[in-house]
Amino acid sequence: MKSNCQNLYILSTIACQLAECLGEEELEMLSADLSTLGEMIESLLAHQSKCADD
Repeated sequence: MKSNCQNLYILSTIACQLAECLGEEELEMLSADLSTLGEMIESLLAHQSKCADD
């Protein structure tokens, strides 16, 4: 089984870099937007999977 530690390290590094460049309000909005994007992608994949099953 492949470890996701490298992905976590990369994401942590990106988060730290963004925190140095953006203000708190901008970070909050970016976080909310990225969460929404993740949920939309998850929904899209679920619908595609359902359509493939039919």
